Amino acid sequence: MAAIPVGIVQMSCTASKEENTRKAMQLTREAAAKGAKIVCLQELFSSLYFCDTEDYSHFALADTIPGPVTDAWGALAAELKVVIIASLFEKRAQGLYHNTTAVLDADGTYLGKYRKMHIPDDPAYYEKFYFTPGDLGYRVFATAYGTIGVLICWDQWYPEAARITSLMGAEILFYPTAIGWATSQDDATNREQYNAWQTIQRSHAVANGVHVVSVNRVGLEQDGAMRFWGGSFVSNPMGTLLYQASHEEEVVEVIQIETALTDQYRTHWPFLRDRRIDSYQPITKRYIDEN
Repeated sequence: MAAIPVGIVQMSCTASKEENTRKAMQLTREAAAKGAKIVCLQELFSSLYFCDTEDYSHFALADTIPGPVTDAWGALAAELKVVIIASLFEKRAQGLYHNTTAVLDADGTYLGKYRKMHIPDDPAYYEKFYFTPGDLGYRVFATAYGTIGVLICWDQWYPEAARITSLMGAEILFYPTAIGWATSQDDATNREQYNAWQTIQRSHAVANGVHVVSVNRVGLEQDGAMRFWGGSFVSNPMGTLLYQASHEEEVVEVIQIETALTDQYRTHWPFLRDRRIDSYQPITKRYIDEN
């Protein structure tokens, strides 16, 4: 394809898993009606962001993957002839859970899953209580419309994850995300945090010569203490914004992504050519002590 129409679904959530799923499916239909061939949903779209507290009852939200949930999303993908990137809470076994994204191809085929590798533990983001770190490594998925890489939220701060996924052949990096502002913060802090979040991901696009698509949730949650900042965006391989969503509104948008530009950007800015892979062994250490 000369260009891949990529749909992003930025939405708010309620306490009803069924309601959120119906809404996400309807918005996916809207993206497909606008011409999208790949649709990316935000992180953990079927529930409120439950990791704000350590609550054992939330484990009941998890699903087996693959299973009935991916079957339903696969049926929708086949009906609409679109690739769907669906971020889900995975129950792998009794007492073993992951933050996982499933990829459904345009014919409904379940292509596989990526398990979030980097797990945060911050105030209001107590993910280590719920999620075991991913053990599938970094993944790419050969879809009907191109080879895509999927990473999840906290992964987006780590250039190593973006680099490895790009080196595996990803033509587009997708980041389903759930990140927001504490409503007690001042505007200057909010702007600084959002700019850092966007800048690090745009830098992944530049360093790897690929497009980056980041899809965040929006709206007040956690009894009004957290406002998810939306701001979903698409960057080209030079870090130029092709699209940025509202910080307040739900959004269904389709952006044309020309993956053929990767060769042009990588030829003129040959970062991959000039990598000194013989010198990178220290990156595998936690920290490099001088003594």
